[in-house]
Amino acid sequence: MQNLIETLHVALDERSYPIHIGSGLLDRPELILPHIKQKRVVVVTNETVAPLYLARLSSTLSTGGVEVLPVVLPDGEQFKTWETLNRIFDALLGARCERSTILIALGGGVIGDMGGFAAACYQRGMPFIQVPTTLLSQVDSSVGGKTAINHPLGKNMIGAFYQPKLVLADIATLDTLPDRELKAGLAEVIKYGLIRDPEFFVWLEINLDKLLARDQASLIHAVHRSCTNKAEVVAADERESGERALLNLGHTFGHAIETGMGYGEWLHGEAVAAGTLIAAELSCRLGWIDVDMVARIERLFVRAGLPVMAPRLGAARYLELMSHDKKVQDGKLRLVLLRGLGQAVVSDVATDEQIVAAIEVRCTKMGSF
Repeated sequence: MQNLIETLHVALDERSYPIHIGSGLLDRPELILPHIKQKRVVVVTNETVAPLYLARLSSTLSTGGVEVLPVVLPDGEQFKTWETLNRIFDALLGARCERSTILIALGGGVIGDMGGFAAACYQRGMPFIQVPTTLLSQVDSSVGGKTAINHPLGKNMIGAFYQPKLVLADIATLDTLPDRELKAGLAEVIKYGLIRDPEFFVWLEINLDKLLARDQASLIHAVHRSCTNKAEVVAADERESGERALLNLGHTFGHAIETGMGYGEWLHGEAVAAGTLIAAELSCRLGWIDVDMVARIERLFVRAGLPVMAPRLGAARYLELMSHDKKVQDGKLRLVLLRGLGQAVVSDVATDEQIVAAIEVRCTKMGSF
């Protein structure tokens, strides 16, 4: 298993880049050194990941004579802010980093988003590499070039589209991932089956227990299939003017949960899971899928240990938070809904009354799942 590696590419012409997926990739200098032109890199990570993998990555880079400047940030969604972002800029400026210096984001989705946004902004753009260490970041946030920080009024509302030079997804890093984080990542894996890959959804129904048991071959397959789906969508619609919006199934409701509960109370994948069930409920109320399909989706999320009920924030609060969603167009909320397994659509046909009814039937007492 140590030598197993899968590689695919995000096809964006001169900005295309590889995604390497496998076990033990942090120890493979030949995968990362060809992308580093200077003898110094900045590695942005956090207090949880740094003790686990910073020395290992630094050792791999040192085989090519590359010096590492570490920037260690606090861990958590609540730190995805301007203040924390400035700590990256302080380090870059303090070390007199140049525009050609490589920034490596070593960590989960928060680190990837913040490291990528810092790279997009510093001297109007410095190259960066994604080294995702959580399942969620390996299957979703590290691929596609979305970078952002949060605002008290909305999640990921301040950011940029900025593609990495390389994504290095070492499945072995999932060995140290807490169970809750692993399960949260499965929400994004399941999403791909729901929106465009029904055969993958069936595979997940059959193999979910192997993923929960961290079987490496199964994890590599799931990450590779997820990244293949996302790479195809990003290549067709890099800046989310059409098909890419489908990747946000459950996210409009999920982001409202994250913001309404306070960043970090619910993990992103947990909120997406509950949000996906609200979207499924609404799709059913519109007559697009039947109750059996909703139940089938719910069963898989329950087996994954994910919430299928949302916190009771109040319908007015949900609508207020969702009004800040990036898919709002001409003042009209557009939602990603399902017309069948593997058939997602972006639609604005649902009325506020239908949306509220779907939210209410999927709500439980505050913060519980």
